Amino acid sequence: MSVAGCLRAWIWIPTLLSFSCAAATPRSPYGPRLERVVVLDGLRSPWSLAFINEETVLITEKEGELLRVDLRSGVRRPVRGLPEDRAPSALDSVRSDNSGLFEVLLAPDFPRDPYVYLSYAAAHGEGRTTKVVRGKLLGESLVEVETLFVAKPYTQGQFHHFGGGMTFGPDGHLYFTVGERLFDEQDEPPLPIAQDLTDRRGKIYRLKADGTIPNDNPDFGPSAVPGLWAVGIRAAQGLTVRPGKGEIWFSEHGTRQGDELNRLLRGANYGWPVRTTGGYRSPDYKPPSLSDRTFIPPRWAWLQTVAPTGLAFYDGAEFPSWQGDLLVGGLSRGSLWRVNFEDDVIVGVEELLVHDRIRTRNVAVSPAGAVYVLTDTLFRVAEGRLEFTGRPSGQLQRIVNARPLDR
Repeated sequence: MSVAGCLRAWIWIPTLLSFSCAAATPRSPYGPRLERVVVLDGLRSPWSLAFINEETVLITEKEGELLRVDLRSGVRRPVRGLPEDRAPSALDSVRSDNSGLFEVLLAPDFPRDPYVYLSYAAAHGEGRTTKVVRGKLLGESLVEVETLFVAKPYTQGQFHHFGGGMTFGPDGHLYFTVGERLFDEQDEPPLPIAQDLTDRRGKIYRLKADGTIPNDNPDFGPSAVPGLWAVGIRAAQGLTVRPGKGEIWFSEHGTRQGDELNRLLRGANYGWPVRTTGGYRSPDYKPPSLSDRTFIPPRWAWLQTVAPTGLAFYDGAEFPSWQGDLLVGGLSRGSLWRVNFEDDVIVGVEELLVHDRIRTRNVAVSPAGAVYVLTDTLFRVAEGRLEFTGRPSGQLQRIVNARPLDR
């Protein structure tokens, strides 16, 4: 089937995307040979990194701190002044606890505009929710910290799917994700959380850099929560901008399969839980039809569970054959993926480093085009299964091309 024919079929039968619309790109014998180089060890479940320059990065530890790291010397120093309402870890009793410190993001004009943006799981009494703040970075201190968004309500006993992905769009506005926080679909109210426009959970937002709402945000109606850009989200953790195109893409966790890649569109409804390319954790769950709504299908959906997280488009010289492709980390299978684009069409998806599986929390491309990943070995991959280690740990690694004549 031609690409155009395949896309027409997908409009009518969304679940066919993974089965028939993208074949793996043949591996060239002259392609890159990948090797992992450990840059920093002993991190406490690292989640995100932001490059101040090629030698200096900020790294968030999900179970720890915000670190300022010198990549040349390996010296790491905690940044003082983090918000005091960060939710404590519940890993001693809830192994699937997703609470912690999430994304770190620099203002587009950093360091002239010295703001650093953070998302994290915030605690209030016995409840938790997703929160976005910003503060000025002065050396190794965060000062003048202010709250931009709180995804109320604070809920008790829900340690899952906070979201927390953030990026600045080409328009200079802040986009961020908030998960719906449910573990089982059987706990959904009659109108599912991600479809309820009066509920802040299960959505993607767009704010100005100072937290105010742009006048040209989509109109979801008078009762909708302020700042909405898109709805129908379950557990999106990664947001990134496609260079040269101005598009924003995001990763999305399914329950039983259903992991997706989506292009972020103004006012879109991505369907959860009414539409999914996978199944439900609660086998008897039947969502409402909501026939009055239009749902946007994913641009890619995996057949297996991947748990996609942070992602970045490649723009560099070390891997010429990857130029313009999307790199995506995966937690469940300890995977790293290259999504091959031809113009605006995904034509191939390749799993990398299959001989050396390590849970990948995030992927980033440095200002000079170097590829870095953050690994999280709280769970380890053993014989195709995940084993809980009980130790929040992980590394910053650089992925290098040991065959520089990649063509």
